[in-house]
Amino acid sequence: MPPAPQAPLDATAHNWVEYAPPAAQPYLRLMRLDRPIGAWLLFLPCVFGVALGSATQPHGFGNTANIFLAGLFGLGAIVMRGAGCTYNDIVDRDIDAQVARTRGRPIPSGAVGLKAAWLFLGAQCGLGLLVLLQLNPLSVVLGAASLVLVALYPFMKRVTWWPQAWLGLTFNWGALLGFAAATGRLALPAFLLYAGCFFWTLGYDTIYAHQDKEDDALIGVKSTARLFGDNSHIYVAAFYFAAILLVALGLAAAGARIWTLLFLAPAALHLLWQAARLDVNDTQNCLALFRSNRDTGLLIAAALIATSYVH
Repeated sequence: MPPAPQAPLDATAHNWVEYAPPAAQPYLRLMRLDRPIGAWLLFLPCVFGVALGSATQPHGFGNTANIFLAGLFGLGAIVMRGAGCTYNDIVDRDIDAQVARTRGRPIPSGAVGLKAAWLFLGAQCGLGLLVLLQLNPLSVVLGAASLVLVALYPFMKRVTWWPQAWLGLTFNWGALLGFAAATGRLALPAFLLYAGCFFWTLGYDTIYAHQDKEDDALIGVKSTARLFGDNSHIYVAAFYFAAILLVALGLAAAGARIWTLLFLAPAALHLLWQAARLDVNDTQNCLALFRSNRDTGLLIAAALIATSYVH
């Protein structure tokens, strides 16, 4: 019997997936359910959008409709993040096999065959569609439109030094979707929020990309980590500043009282801490700071939800 495939180097040790039935484990890893940070980063912009939308209305975030929306977006984020990772791994299987951090992933390691991966992707997309159809018509159209961004994302690292920018456009679509689901429309606050989330992702995914920069250079994969090099901390700080500024402008455009912008101070300080602590030559440092963006997102969500109750 051949040895079990080696887990990816960025896999989380001692996670619940290790206790799942052996036949299911490669598929759960294909969805990255052993590494929930991606689902958090897909889910939180949806919460931002719902909370900002509720700030434009006379009630706060915590009514039944908004809690239901948050639950739907939570399920959708898990499923569609899994689908996105599955699709990305299908497209990138040859590249992943050449990168130390990713060669143990289910497809390049042989734990999941290509045909099985496509079938699994179809099943996840079907479940994601069922979730999407629970939303209002505008949200359904927006959700369908996001598939163009998702489909093109894996190819961006081959053609541009800015694949992190494309990920920012893709991963934060939920900010628009959440606002539309809560209000039935799109407006300036939603677009400012989306822009702020874009810069947030541009910062944290630059940090993430520093883990692979040596292998990426060998195989010709482009990234902002390689583009900025040792100056990345300056760019990350600038991106994070833009993120907080644009989210604050989104709140102002939604009619929030000026003093409530102070609710964003904890998130701003957390991002400043990330930029100050970043060591682009320490992969463990980069991974830890990247994962800490779940906490950043929770702080932004708390600020937006708190603001929704102040009129």
